[in-house]
Amino acid sequence: MLFSVFMLALHSVQRNMLRSFLTILGIVIGVSAVITMVTLGNGATQAIKTQISSLGTNLLMVRPGQRGFGGGGGGVPQFTEADAAAIAAQIGGVAAVAPQGNANVTVVANGRNWASGVTGSTNEWFNTGNWRLTSGRLFGTDEQTAGAAVCIIGETVRRELYGGTVGQSGLGEQLRIKQFSCDVVGILTAKGQGGMGDQDDVVVVPLHTLQRRVTGSRKVSTLLVSMEDGADSVPLKASLRQLLRERRKLAENDDDNFNIFDTQQLAETLSSTTQVLTTLLGAVAAVSLLVGGIGIMNIMLVSVTERTREIGLRLAVGALESEVLLQFLIEAVVLSALGGLIGIVIATAASYGLSSVMAVPYRFDPFINLLSLVFSAAIGMVFGYFPARRAAQMDPIEALRHE
Repeated sequence: MLFSVFMLALHSVQRNMLRSFLTILGIVIGVSAVITMVTLGNGATQAIKTQISSLGTNLLMVRPGQRGFGGGGGGVPQFTEADAAAIAAQIGGVAAVAPQGNANVTVVANGRNWASGVTGSTNEWFNTGNWRLTSGRLFGTDEQTAGAAVCIIGETVRRELYGGTVGQSGLGEQLRIKQFSCDVVGILTAKGQGGMGDQDDVVVVPLHTLQRRVTGSRKVSTLLVSMEDGADSVPLKASLRQLLRERRKLAENDDDNFNIFDTQQLAETLSSTTQVLTTLLGAVAAVSLLVGGIGIMNIMLVSVTERTREIGLRLAVGALESEVLLQFLIEAVVLSALGGLIGIVIATAASYGLSSVMAVPYRFDPFINLLSLVFSAAIGMVFGYFPARRAAQMDPIEALRHE
């Protein structure tokens, strides 16, 4: 019986294709909007996590001043290499510590010039930032100690100054930074855009080279502290804060004149915010599903009125009220489920296309697709019940008299 009722309902849908399509249009728009918003939101969340993780694994960035990530502040003492050595020696759970200095300069090579950032640090810098080399080598111990004229360049600098094959041209060439020339001994693997701009627009030199030939100061502006996998950041940051307060000779009532920036906490905060916005947008888009349900109920009521004689005839020849109720209820569910399927197809295409435009990863979520399909079918059942009940409760004699 259930199969015959289902086929009867499907035949009724096919008999009025244009009206059926207009009926389910609200469901199609609602389902496609919900799935697209959730998919793009998940992609944006993943993109944020990827960008933050590209800064380094379990990374703490320690800077002078009290202005959060920007650091700085007039008159605030900078850090020294001894601070980095003390952190590595006295705090457990630390995988690597890299003192870092920075300067913005114009670099010249091959008849071209390019405004870039020069970073001075040790080989630990590459570990804290998850940097890999496409070609070449890291700095030698003697080169770091003596402040040798050697450098490692990012992919953007290589492309702008040397061009040619990715990761190859530029290696072994000369690069002039301010008043001195250095040998390019390595090419960094490209990371792309990050939260702070183009991560590949960088020239890395030994810390002593930067201090002696560029800045003229022994101070460093940032300490990069990479935690071991599984290390608890809360006690580690507390120990780090206490150590730096002691080394900077701060009294008990003095405020910190440095700040500790946790990239993992930033990633979690941004991801949480994005998820909340995604849920909100999905909820707003879901309102159109209710509008689509109302549209289904209205059309089903019209359909019941148009088919009054048909309903009366079925009841007169022995059809049960439950069979008539089931027929119209299945018809409403078929309509809404069909709208849900069309909406899923449209949402998949739209999400894939918009992900490319927005430069976020496309992440197919089977759960939200299945949930949208089930919810659309439930909308048809809820809003189709009243018209179906009205059809089932008709008086056969009065129905047969209907013109």
